[in-house]
Amino acid sequence: MTDAATRTSTIAQRLDALPLTKRHLRVLTGSGLGWALDAMDVGLISFILAALTVQWSLEPGQAGWIASIGFVGMAIGATLGGLLADRFGRRQVFAATLLIYGLATGASALVGGLAALLVLRFLVGLGLGAELPVASTYVSEFAPARMRGRLIVILEAFWAVGWTAAALIGFFVIPGSDDGWRWAFAIGAVPAAYALIVRWGLPESARWLERRGRTADADAVVRSFEQSAGLPSPDTALTATPAAVATRVRDRLGALWSSEFRVRTASLWIVWFCVNFSYYGAFIWIPSILVSQGFDLVRSFGFTLIITLAQLPGYAVAAWLIEVWGRRLTLSVFLVGSAVSAVFFGTATAEGAIIAAGMALSFFNLGAWGALYAVTPEMYPTSLRATGAGWAAGVGRIASIVAPLTVPVVLAAGGAPTLFVVFAVFFAIAAAVAWGLVDRRGEALDDR
Repeated sequence: MTDAATRTSTIAQRLDALPLTKRHLRVLTGSGLGWALDAMDVGLISFILAALTVQWSLEPGQAGWIASIGFVGMAIGATLGGLLADRFGRRQVFAATLLIYGLATGASALVGGLAALLVLRFLVGLGLGAELPVASTYVSEFAPARMRGRLIVILEAFWAVGWTAAALIGFFVIPGSDDGWRWAFAIGAVPAAYALIVRWGLPESARWLERRGRTADADAVVRSFEQSAGLPSPDTALTATPAAVATRVRDRLGALWSSEFRVRTASLWIVWFCVNFSYYGAFIWIPSILVSQGFDLVRSFGFTLIITLAQLPGYAVAAWLIEVWGRRLTLSVFLVGSAVSAVFFGTATAEGAIIAAGMALSFFNLGAWGALYAVTPEMYPTSLRATGAGWAAGVGRIASIVAPLTVPVVLAAGGAPTLFVVFAVFFAIAAAVAWGLVDRRGEALDDR
């Protein structure tokens, strides 16, 4: 009997038996490019907001809406993107999201007033909101079980790459002229074209193809990974009938709240809401808060750049711990660290203390994000995975809409110390609720 004949021939088992290959790295990098673009866009808005507030003499409420309207689009995009990805496939939705993002971002560089900018920011959010949950679902469906969590955290680490790029653009480009913010938008649109090309070169998810009854297509995708690893494939491909998949939106949403998944879904939604509220409330407004405390625009942006660099070691530590401690403990510890760091940042006054507390907040918060994105797709089977991840992200985006609008009100009432205590409370709630999630470290994706 040949080695090929003795190998397990189910799609899931063949994927989990693979070593890390160049094909995996291509999937990770191609998806990570879109992730970095999302981060760069959100990061750029924090810098552009500080510049436009001065240049356009914006009221705090107007500035808040520039930040929040993109998250309105993200909330809608996340919920629709997940549903569409479960119905039509992961890759097609990837490409559509980047196309919408690229066109709207490029057009944002040409706007002449607040109303047009708000419309385009909504469209940008629509594209980017659909991208993140679909990307994490896609990568998780290719990743072997023993390293799945680590690869998803590495995918999330592309966020730090994008945010660092935004900080560099904010530091070197935006303050350079009155049109610096326009150039920032233009720069943000260029990589979308490259990412779109990369995405079209990626394979469709083999697990999704099998779930839709396209077993021959799924087998061909897995064989390409096995060839990349130098492993033999089964002599014959499996034949299968399509699995019973809920195709109506109402049925899929109802399944998220079935007795099997309702605790997971409730816990995910609460954690996503709390983490989004604190993260976007803090990091969108940090440059503007520093400016309001007397630091000039360039110095404020420089502080933010240094704080941003702490994201990368946060991801690195989370990527290691998530396969050592597991999902829930890693997520909870990083959320507690975020809560403590938020309190210290809100009360810091000296430059050194501001930078140190900001770096700690960046380290723990982005490590928590990595763990959250790793655990989310693991909560549901393939037929519901993108829908479940998308709706969790969509609920989180509601918080990211509310947070930037809430910040000016809380700042006026109690200043930065009160604001960051509020963020700390949300982090603490998320840390507690995270224990309602199921830890699937090392398990096959569709094991219930």
